[in-house]
Amino acid sequence: MSLDTYWRFVLALAFVVALIAAAAWIARRLGFGTRLAASGGKRRLAILEVLPLDARRRLVLLRRDDTEHLLLIGQHGDLVIERGGDFSGLVAGDKN
Repeated sequence: MSLDTYWRFVLALAFVVALIAAAAWIARRLGFGTRLAASGGKRRLAILEVLPLDARRRLVLLRRDDTEHLLLIGQHGDLVIERGGDFSGLVAGDKN
């Protein structure tokens, strides 16, 4: 194979990658990626804080609507620690 063949391959690959990037940019600008989001831009679900306990488990504090949930997420399963609690007064590192 000649050097010309390799250059043509590299240029064709760059052209295809540029086409994919342009299509993704256009799709994002037209709003194709946000069809599952809530209408009006108000999100109902948010991750407030994540605390790694060890290599396999972590505590996750999330808010759904106006209700907060504390979850223990691990490699072999997930566990709801507290449901519907108000954790707004808690601060990370607070020793109360």
